[in-house]
Amino acid sequence: MLKIALIGCGAIGQALLAALRGQARLSVVQVIVRDVQGAWPLVQASAPGARVGNTLALQGPDAPTLVVECAGHQALMTHVLPALQAGVAAVVASTGALQDAQVLARLADAATAGGTRLQLVAGAVGGIDALAAARLGGLQRVAYTGRKPPAAWAGTAAEQRCALPTLGAPFVLFEGTARDAARLYPQNANVAATVALAGLGLDATQATLVADPGITRNVHRIEAEGAFGRLDITLENQPLASHPKTSALTVLSLLRAIEQARGGLVV
Repeated sequence: MLKIALIGCGAIGQALLAALRGQARLSVVQVIVRDVQGAWPLVQASAPGARVGNTLALQGPDAPTLVVECAGHQALMTHVLPALQAGVAAVVASTGALQDAQVLARLADAATAGGTRLQLVAGAVGGIDALAAARLGGLQRVAYTGRKPPAAWAGTAAEQRCALPTLGAPFVLFEGTARDAARLYPQNANVAATVALAGLGLDATQATLVADPGITRNVHRIEAEGAFGRLDITLENQPLASHPKTSALTVLSLLRAIEQARGGLVV
């Protein structure tokens, strides 16, 4: 039985809980949130009996065998780090936090010390496996472009760059390194960090972020060249209805990681 501690119960967490309900050989034993009272009815609807709290319990009957994070950058140091140190495997969605070299190093060291694994999910993009394989043969160039409707950029630094509600044409919000994209747009650029970590690294990967009033989906494009040949992948993802910053594929990516953790055939 895979015992899961879910970190976060926002739009992604709620969708994940609903998808996991009734699945064989797994149980959601803990859900860690800031607002325990607010999350309680949501959790009980999909994971009756799960412990709802704001501190991860790593011992006792509710101790997890897998931690799944979808709570945002701060959760990595607060919850994922001690879990790794205790030898509990973790799957994380907030890969943008790893633009901080110290955070990345501490989490990697904790996984090594705990004898376990930290898995970064592909989230809203595809081709990460091919990109990571191509790196082993030598990559020359990797570029990521993220295009989202103006509403997906609300509440971010984009509001200081342009008038999002009245935008009449595509507007380039950012051009630079993947590290800076993830730092300046932490809610929207997890994908840029994932692409960079799979390929040339955060400082050698070019990122472009665009607010585009002509689209209704979140569009992600990865371009890479190297000894392997050339890669060009574009995904047009439906956003989560409750959270337009996030692609629905992110939830499915987390579900796939959980399926892999259950063992058996892994593709």
